[in-house]
Amino acid sequence: MDKMLIQGGNELQGEVTVGGSKNATLPLMAATLLTTGVNCIHNVPLLQDVRTMLRLLNSLGAKTSFDEEKKLCMIDTSNLTSFTASYDLVKTMRSSILVLGPLLAKYKQAKVSMPGGCAIGARPVDFHLQGLEKFGCQIEIERGDIVASFKQSENTTFTFPRRSVTGTENLIMAACLGNSAITLDNCAKEPHVTELAIALNAMGAKISGAGTDTIVIEGVDELKPMDHTVHPDYIEAGTFLIAGAITKGDMIIHQFPFDYLSRFVEMMHEMGVHVENLGNQECRVRVFGDLQGVDVVTADYPGFPTDLQAQMLSLMCLSKGISVITENIFENRFMHVSELQRLGANIRKEGKSVIVRGVEKLCGAPVMATDLRASASLVLAGLAADGITEVSRIYHLDRGYEVIENKLEKLNAKVARVDNEVKGMEYRF
Repeated sequence: MDKMLIQGGNELQGEVTVGGSKNATLPLMAATLLTTGVNCIHNVPLLQDVRTMLRLLNSLGAKTSFDEEKKLCMIDTSNLTSFTASYDLVKTMRSSILVLGPLLAKYKQAKVSMPGGCAIGARPVDFHLQGLEKFGCQIEIERGDIVASFKQSENTTFTFPRRSVTGTENLIMAACLGNSAITLDNCAKEPHVTELAIALNAMGAKISGAGTDTIVIEGVDELKPMDHTVHPDYIEAGTFLIAGAITKGDMIIHQFPFDYLSRFVEMMHEMGVHVENLGNQECRVRVFGDLQGVDVVTADYPGFPTDLQAQMLSLMCLSKGISVITENIFENRFMHVSELQRLGANIRKEGKSVIVRGVEKLCGAPVMATDLRASASLVLAGLAADGITEVSRIYHLDRGYEVIENKLEKLNAKVARVDNEVKGMEYRF
């Protein structure tokens, strides 16, 4: 099992390009199940979750290829042979649940194991199932599997008890085919939900309202195969912006989606990070003087993203004064706090919030990643810490960041991916 070694203290300099959005790519891959033919998805990030989804689609009978150099994914759904997503594949990735909606819409049957993924709190699929039952599905839970069949649906409205990104995406896909009109209320408004709707409409779907509280889907007889280019990953973009700020470097970030990060950029300015919009989705990141503490509350889009909370916490550890983060999305998303404390951070947890007193410096130490975004926060802290930081269990990092060590090296960081036998003090950068 690999770990990452980081020799902190280097200011990040140079240019970096943000990859395609993980959170957009996975539902787009699942949406190919709505078609019969060869689908092309461009700007696909080189992530473990993408490879897992490809294996899942292969297990259903799809023929897939992934050109890593061109970042082109080809998915041929002409001859599916199975409608079962097994536990062995689903247990590692929550997004596997996204095959449920399209399989039901296209083939009227599906058997999908209950999903796994990061241990950041309860993310039940109840809303998915409640919506599908409202559409006319019959659903049973058998030994950890969701067994579902779709009969004839009628015009109906389903209101999410609370916003759910994957729930919204799954129900949009489930409603795309047929002769019914489905209205979804209290929908998630994240950019990847809107991107899915745009891609589906280009394939022949009739979806209106994506990006608002209410989405209306009018069923159609069939969809043509997809040809879509994935938008930049706004979470990766925000992570690199913090990397530049925490090292007080001077970086240019290409493919930076300002439209998706307005609240985040606003908070960066409040902290004293200079974020300059250079146009053409490019930004320059610099810090003049000391960083200042701020208060952050995570919220559904367009609020401050929960997926940037852990990274933001690392930056707060080295900011003047007191900062507070309140986590309103997931109830178990502060597992990185104890690991940051190992690096010398002064953090106190109080219910849904953490209170941070900025320190002069962090000191490298062995730490362990507990989930995807926590792993990014530890890498960021390590970039600024004195000495060597060892981040173990970086398979979490590979789920959402595209060969991040290569991108960091090009920015003047001293990082290395090694096996667990290598000791940090023995490694020569």
